[in-house]
Amino acid sequence: MKADPASLDELHDIVLPAPIPWWPPAPGWFVLFGVLLCGLFYIVLRYWQRWRANAYRRAALRELKTSNSPAAVSELLRRTALVVAPRQEIATQFGKHWTDWLKQTAPAVMSENVQLQLSSGPYQKATSTTNVDELKLYATAWIERHQIPVLNSH
Repeated sequence: MKADPASLDELHDIVLPAPIPWWPPAPGWFVLFGVLLCGLFYIVLRYWQRWRANAYRRAALRELKTSNSPAAVSELLRRTALVVAPRQEIATQFGKHWTDWLKQTAPAVMSENVQLQLSSGPYQKATSTTNVDELKLYATAWIERHQIPVLNSH
């Protein structure tokens, strides 16, 4: 006797293919991982370069905390400026020219009191009544934000 072709007795279970393994991934994943790794390396390298380039700023800010006279703060500003600007440019600046140069290189607002202390303070005796807090605030802002303009040489 022949079996009925429509009978369910002749059906077999469906055989599923083996699951796709997670490893090894497609080549595109290796490329993506390589690009991400290069990007991460670039970011870390730039951060490290910036951190090292700003070491003089961190040192100046540490020293500023112990400065207690206008002369010491002015000297610290000059030494900080010498790190980023040519000695000939900084050495020739004094008085109003010095304060104008400081104004040009940082967005910090310089009050009349600070300008007076930077112009004449280094040449006066330090007294206990001299208030250097405002000067130190300006110096902190200048050290953190100064940028020396790049001159075009034509």
